[in-house]
Amino acid sequence: MIGELAALGAAICWAVSAVLYKEALLKAKSIPANIVRCVCTSIVLVFCLVVVGKFGVLMDLPLYAVVLASVSGIIGLGLGDTLYMVSLRLIGVARAVPITCTYPLFNLLLAVFLQGEAATLYVVLGAVLIVVGIWLVSREEKEIGISEPQKRILVKGVTSALATAIVWAVSITMINMAVTLSETGSLDRALAINTIRVSVVAVFLIASAPITDRKFSFIKMQKKPLVALVFGGIVALALGWFLLTYSFLYIPESKAVPVSSTSPLFATASGIFLREQVTAKNVAGSIIVVVGIFLIFMI
Repeated sequence: MIGELAALGAAICWAVSAVLYKEALLKAKSIPANIVRCVCTSIVLVFCLVVVGKFGVLMDLPLYAVVLASVSGIIGLGLGDTLYMVSLRLIGVARAVPITCTYPLFNLLLAVFLQGEAATLYVVLGAVLIVVGIWLVSREEKEIGISEPQKRILVKGVTSALATAIVWAVSITMINMAVTLSETGSLDRALAINTIRVSVVAVFLIASAPITDRKFSFIKMQKKPLVALVFGGIVALALGWFLLTYSFLYIPESKAVPVSSTSPLFATASGIFLREQVTAKNVAGSIIVVVGIFLIFMI
């Protein structure tokens, strides 16, 4: 039960962080927002390791794990989370989160096509449900009369969310490989790996800022979005990933990942809180996505 509760806690953390990100993105662009979030969270994680006396664990990690964590961070937190913020800004929390949380499906597809795992009837049915759920979530309530600019925004937002899910799937596969190595199979080292993951992408984002954020707007960010991004980063990258990693100590990945993917249910409620246009189709689509994920992994 501890493992399941920890994974559920991760899902709640990621839904809460989506609300904070959405609020920040009303006044900040996606790339500067991601820079601020990752840099501040990496400082907090390093500080926590020093306070609890575990900073030395960083030096004991095998090079293979460090490389996996670093590349996973650049792919998942750098590219993936930037796309995620784009989708949040364009189509809102209630739509973006259910679509991005289909990443377990892409993890499964990687396993089927790259590792030769069998695709059972439940897997096929789950995949169909996820596709139907995405279709419902991404639909406009009144498609007749929608302007071309609105259609382009919707398409761009949904495409960004789907791309996020694919990128996250690759990133999660890599970080799981790093955490489950025999030399890294402890909570202390899992936390150290997550710290490296966030810190490396923070350095990467700052180094690439002259190209991606030429005006260095992340330095001039207003106080309100800055605070939202800092807290969102701590909730998602520090607490959320800690809870998911903690769940791996009690339950297998095949159970932890789908439980952590129930964020759409909490995100739909968050969308109502944010006064987004949440329709019955959006709610039904979110539920169908979650059911599809559970069919794939839990049966």
